[in-house]
Amino acid sequence: MKERGIFLNIRHVQREDYVQISPLINEWWGGRQMADMLPRLFFEHFTDTSFIAEKDGEIIGFLIGFVSQSHEKEAYIHFVGVHPKHRGVSVGNTLYTTFFEKVRGMGRNTIRCVTSPVNKGSIAYHRKMGFDVVKGDEEVDDVSVHTNYDGTNQGRVLFKKII
Repeated sequence: MKERGIFLNIRHVQREDYVQISPLINEWWGGRQMADMLPRLFFEHFTDTSFIAEKDGEIIGFLIGFVSQSHEKEAYIHFVGVHPKHRGVSVGNTLYTTFFEKVRGMGRNTIRCVTSPVNKGSIAYHRKMGFDVVKGDEEVDDVSVHTNYDGTNQGRVLFKKII
């Protein structure tokens, strides 16, 4: 697949990818400690709905997602990463589009995801991708936040998109 001048190979995540991706997470997030949020189980149990973007055999992006067992029309994007050198050339867009197509084929029409209020880039990106912010109980920097969503003082911005 060619996106904005670069050739990408999009494939399903495999169990073995965890060893390669896990050490990259904190680096790609500018030193933020994020690796604990993506344990190996996602690479073993959600391979059908999770994807890798490769360029010249190198992993340059990934999306970890799954369909909800509790909400039959919904799917959830748990974690997305794009190598900092490859941002802005549609790698993320290609991964999201691939996920949307896959889960639409599984009868899902609503996509949900969550980010931290400090992750301004993620908030802007999800809005650009057509996600709506789900109204929370507090406004932080003009963004609706669900306070204590992931525990005490762990507010999150929730997103929803109808596909």
